[in-house]
Amino acid sequence: MVADKIKQLREKNNFTQSALAKRLNVTRSSVNAWEMGISVPSTALIVDLARLFQVSTDYLLGLNETATLDISMLNDKETIILYELVQYFKSLK
Repeated sequence: MVADKIKQLREKNNFTQSALAKRLNVTRSSVNAWEMGISVPSTALIVDLARLFQVSTDYLLGLNETATLDISMLNDKETIILYELVQYFKSLK
């Protein structure tokens, strides 16, 4: 549910409702209403939230539970290390 994702991502990124509202140029009560499931952000705000929290809009909307990670800033060696780490964690399951 979008409400849960917004709250989870906001808290994970150490934003208060007021700080998130200011960042998105909306009221704190709007953020509160989103998190309570009373209303939902507009399409444009869904995109802004996804960019801010570096997740896909599908993840934010609950359509895809797979989180993505932008590795474009990593060099080849760092990418290989990250890939090997992911494979290691997968092997533990």
